[in-house]
Amino acid sequence: MAKVMAVASARTHQLAKTPCDEILLLQDLGIEGDAHLGRTTQHQTQVRKDPTRPNLRQVHLIHAELFAELADRGFNVLPSELGENITTAGIDLLGLPRGTQLLIGSDVVIEVTGLRNPCRQLEAFLPGLPQALLGKDADGEALRKAGVMGIVVAGGVVRLDDAIRVQLPSGPHEKLGPV
Repeated sequence: MAKVMAVASARTHQLAKTPCDEILLLQDLGIEGDAHLGRTTQHQTQVRKDPTRPNLRQVHLIHAELFAELADRGFNVLPSELGENITTAGIDLLGLPRGTQLLIGSDVVIEVTGLRNPCRQLEAFLPGLPQALLGKDADGEALRKAGVMGIVVAGGVVRLDDAIRVQLPSGPHEKLGPV
């Protein structure tokens, strides 16, 4: 069964977020009290380019299985240290198509918008980590493992151990790209 392994938020723009017992997601905005809350982009690099673009990065999710993969490569990383708001288990987040909806607990719906690019902050946190989060797929295309981004379609509280259900989009599936 897919479930929530950890939740976190941060009021300021920083890499690691603060783990907590629950987070409140607000429809069309993001996570209450998080630096990325807003209808328009809050990502600092994107704000400098175009502050009016829609916020497709309201929620950052990472699969807990990534931490075991990183540990095997010598990187000891804990949930929330890579900046994710929700750590999942039992879902291949990176393999989901764009527009997939994640139904969490009884109320929350997050729509997956794209992949997170490994950023410079990761190098300062653990040298070599950005390269460990990049690879090539079977077709030789870039593989980004730093999690997925999403928007809040339906708000509510997300808690540890909440069940997650996956609802794939209808029609042809579009592969995730960076947002």
